[in-house]
Amino acid sequence: MQETRVITLEDIKDDLQIRVYMEKANEHLGEMGFTEHGFRHSNLVAKIAYNILSRLGHPEREAQLAGIAGYLHDIGNVVSRYGHSQTGAIICMNALERMGMPYHEITEISSAIGNHDEKEGRVVNPVSAALILADKSDVHRSRVRNPDCSNFDIHDRVNFAVQRSFLRIDKEGKMITLELVIDPVISQVMEYFEIFLTRMILCRRAAEYLDTRFSLVINDTRLL
Repeated sequence: MQETRVITLEDIKDDLQIRVYMEKANEHLGEMGFTEHGFRHSNLVAKIAYNILSRLGHPEREAQLAGIAGYLHDIGNVVSRYGHSQTGAIICMNALERMGMPYHEITEISSAIGNHDEKEGRVVNPVSAALILADKSDVHRSRVRNPDCSNFDIHDRVNFAVQRSFLRIDKEGKMITLELVIDPVISQVMEYFEIFLTRMILCRRAAEYLDTRFSLVINDTRLL
């Protein structure tokens, strides 16, 4: 019989293996020119994922699992950017089992991490839905690592143009709204859709799974 204990987000943050893997994952992505995927992103996604399920009235432990999944979701980048969702899920299964998390909770987290990427991800449980919405809502200029604006690619340009992003949870109205303020001088709204359309489709599916609707508001204009 498995000996288990309640694993908290603080336990996860204190784990040396997890911390080193996450640090190196972010370093590797930086070398490849990707936006920030470090502790700022992980902590923010963890907080938003927890808040989504908590504010929608889901059980407290389920919301906590969403927070843990949000914190760990990009750890697979320590191996490679490609297939990082599935790689990260396996890494987390092993690490969480070592720490003594119950198997049924490990499966909730690992399936959410394995399905968070918009290319092949699917919404399979409330934890995965919360992770998808939280991850895709973190669009902001603070994530851009390229110091030379003249060399921005479209991803750098769109992220740098976003001056404010906020995911609003309306339980009574059954609505989840991503609110963005974009500087149109830096990037046009159409460029946002050019690179993030598949992400918004996955967000819509995630919101529907949570019995809500997904809406996108850019510069006070509702686009979805």
